[in-house]
Amino acid sequence: MIKRLLLGVVACFTLCTAVADEGMWLPSLIKQRIKNMRSMGFRLNASDIYSTEKASLKDAVMQFGGGCTGEFVSDKGLLLTNHHCGYGSIQKLSSVEHDYLTYGYWAKSMDEELPVPGLTITLLVKMEDVTERIAAGESEEDIIAAESNGAGYRAEIEPMYYGNQHYLFVYQTFRDVRLVGAPPSSIGKFGGDTDNWMWPRHTGDFSVFRVYANADNEPADYSPQNVPYRPKRHFKISTKGVNEGDFTMIYGFPGNTQEYVISDAVDYVANVSNPAKIALRTQRLEIISAAQAKDAAVRIAYAAKHASIANAWKKWQGESLGLGRLRTIEKKQQYEREFAAWAADKPQYATLLDSMHAAYKKVVPSYFARELFYESVGAIEAYTIAVRLNNIANSFINGGADSDDIAALRQSLLKNYNREIDHEIAITLLGEFMERMENSRIPQPLLRAVDSCGSVKEYVDRIFASTRLLGDTPLTAEEILADELVGFVRLFAPVAADARNYAYRNISNVPEIEKWYRTYMKALREWDSERAFYPDANFTLRVAYGNVTGYENADGEYHTHLTTLDGIIAKDNPEIYDYDIPQTLRDIYAAKDYGRWAVEVNGRRTVPVCFQASNHTSGGNSGSPVLNAKGELVGINFDRTWRSTMSDIEFDPTICRNISVDIRYVLFVMDKIGGAHYLFDEMEIK
Repeated sequence: MIKRLLLGVVACFTLCTAVADEGMWLPSLIKQRIKNMRSMGFRLNASDIYSTEKASLKDAVMQFGGGCTGEFVSDKGLLLTNHHCGYGSIQKLSSVEHDYLTYGYWAKSMDEELPVPGLTITLLVKMEDVTERIAAGESEEDIIAAESNGAGYRAEIEPMYYGNQHYLFVYQTFRDVRLVGAPPSSIGKFGGDTDNWMWPRHTGDFSVFRVYANADNEPADYSPQNVPYRPKRHFKISTKGVNEGDFTMIYGFPGNTQEYVISDAVDYVANVSNPAKIALRTQRLEIISAAQAKDAAVRIAYAAKHASIANAWKKWQGESLGLGRLRTIEKKQQYEREFAAWAADKPQYATLLDSMHAAYKKVVPSYFARELFYESVGAIEAYTIAVRLNNIANSFINGGADSDDIAALRQSLLKNYNREIDHEIAITLLGEFMERMENSRIPQPLLRAVDSCGSVKEYVDRIFASTRLLGDTPLTAEEILADELVGFVRLFAPVAADARNYAYRNISNVPEIEKWYRTYMKALREWDSERAFYPDANFTLRVAYGNVTGYENADGEYHTHLTTLDGIIAKDNPEIYDYDIPQTLRDIYAAKDYGRWAVEVNGRRTVPVCFQASNHTSGGNSGSPVLNAKGELVGINFDRTWRSTMSDIEFDPTICRNISVDIRYVLFVMDKIGGAHYLFDEMEIK
């Protein structure tokens, strides 16, 4: 019976025709969308997009570093991704003496390409629907084990449609990745947090890396003897540009969407979770920004941290505004009323929504406590440092680590740490934790400790004054375990344990809730048969497609699809770090020395910078190749408009736009700013 049910669901999810242009489609099933794609201008076949029989576009796409996407642009392992995706690597290689964040870096030959310790890229070898195999009794463990053989290979099985289908993904990971080039941050991060998620946009958000392999073209740890990796496929580059209405396709690893959740989930995001997280991150950013403004070394050390904190902070604000504008909660509630009316005479579905509402009501307090803990106490660096040192000290005592391991970890944790900044953050965030957390969830020993000191500030002052973990004096494992900062960590053991129990991507993925979605998704397909159902994003490879287009931002305010170098010059301000462009770029503009990258826009000679399109994207699509109708690279995706950030929950085709850096601007910067001319010899530029 279970097997027949699973196979019936598979048939429904595979054969039902989707009717919308939005979506994040599995490449192995893209043949179901080819007719629609061709009607929009696409010129290739499904096998050109995904194939295990021949080299296809999928072989030119990679997961970069675990959270972004990148693409090969030569047969020598040269890859492009976003500047913000490479930011942590660039920061790791930077110092006050070699400030690659501020001034950029350009290797003049392969010998100057810089190894990045710990950076990896991952290629998809194949994907396969294994729902029937699992239904027939084959275990996931056996399937994964059989597919994980080979150099750098690993396999995973991911549920789709809340477990109605299961897909096998086989990957190959490469461990020798080197920095080739990065523009100055005033180009790669132009506009900083002010322009983040906004349009018009003028950010040259790209960086250049290269993948190396051993002599057999297989993954290997870094070695001077390694050679450039030879990918099965790389993208040709088109410099013909994009125009309004042109077909575009995104290929990448989107991380998280929640298209099918009920109103309870949206209400939690918009009215509970986002407001609290925004408030907490606002305070952290204010403290860090003030310190960065006073000291260049702090600015460099905390650059990646600030960017990481601010990215989601601003996204959540736009998301909440978008959900309110679209009245998503109200629309979900109406949708649920209509579903309930249809389901009323169907015993298997009649009480389904009641069960789901009850599950959310039960889970919300614990899930919110988890988010609050990680955004407050868990965001204090001293806390996370103490957690790591406590773990390795215990490992040492149990024979699993040695003193060199402890010293190396401590040195790594403190490399870009500023005690004064974190001290101020700790006072603020511990106070917020105690103010916002339910009293019953606050550890009693913490309450007594704060009470004995007289205030949160005095308690934090005492910990920071007494701890030795944050200094450079060598410590034994026993001294680490006896430190007051480790004692502070232990106070939160019950809270941390509860948080780990709810460590799921979204509240709807908590098992007490998620178990109902499998039935709900099946029911929706029976009831709403004309709706386009694509699996939610989960960091697996997807295809999205749309058109180059502007949008109406407000009444009488239309935003066109393209920005240019003229807009950069208009924003240029030497007194503001994020808008202080290199003098070289000013000189190029003054001389109109654009070379082959010049275009005519509205009767003036300039250089294209960014464009927007209607592709459905999410976090993880950063760095994704933007392809034209011929499968040629025309841009690198890096953002959405601020009014689009609710698209993880509701996609609105009239307003949702992805933002990409035009490949012509990428090449212009590589040429005129970087002088990396040797790279042009290996790229196929049309």
